[in-house]
Amino acid sequence: MRQPDDGTTHFGYERVSVGEKAGRVRRVFESVADRYDLMNDLMSFGVHRLWKRFALSQTGLKAGQQALDVAGGSGDLALGLAQQVGADGRVLLTDINAAMLGTGRRRMVDTGQADNIQYLQADAEQLPFADASFHCITIGFGLRNVTRKEAALASMYRVLKPGGRLLVLEFSHPVAPGLKSLYDTYSFHVLPWLGRNVAKDEDSYRYLAESIRMHPDQETLKGMLQTAGFGRCDYFNLSGGIVALHRGHKL
Repeated sequence: MRQPDDGTTHFGYERVSVGEKAGRVRRVFESVADRYDLMNDLMSFGVHRLWKRFALSQTGLKAGQQALDVAGGSGDLALGLAQQVGADGRVLLTDINAAMLGTGRRRMVDTGQADNIQYLQADAEQLPFADASFHCITIGFGLRNVTRKEAALASMYRVLKPGGRLLVLEFSHPVAPGLKSLYDTYSFHVLPWLGRNVAKDEDSYRYLAESIRMHPDQETLKGMLQTAGFGRCDYFNLSGGIVALHRGHKL
């Protein structure tokens, strides 16, 4: 979904200046960081774990390789990547939000898992890594919050090794017959209710519902991956298109 080139972008349904969006997204995730995992389980009835498991099945990673999880939040994907690359491999978990990155680090430390994960606060649009550093890059439920998605995709392409793949797991646009109206009702009534009563932050979960609607649909996002240079691009609709996994290769 191409936005007007007028120095503004969308924050949910609201138009804000490009410089303002990152700060507002940061405040959303600072507010929900402590209850992020609990809310994911409640909002998806636990199905987010199956979506992430499917994403991890598509990495193509081997023991000893290097992987990057962008906007990794509390670390579900990073943990799976770490298990795939093993003790001789390395996983970088990055997030632009210090509160979310701290949540992920504490979770790994508390559970005594994944000694091969390193943590770095980093902007997806300007990843601070050398060219061709990683065999696989994942970004789960983070791309829709990025201000300049094209810049983030280009940055991920740059740091991916030739032959490597990018996996973008993100809320998308329902394709199953009759699902859209049910999903809209759930998104704009149940999600804010959960936000108000569980996370104590109704506005952040209303933003979540709005940001999903403003995110590019499946074919548009596939085209964005191709424009960034990725080849053999495809996607898998999960749960009737509520979520999609996009896959692109650096040929």
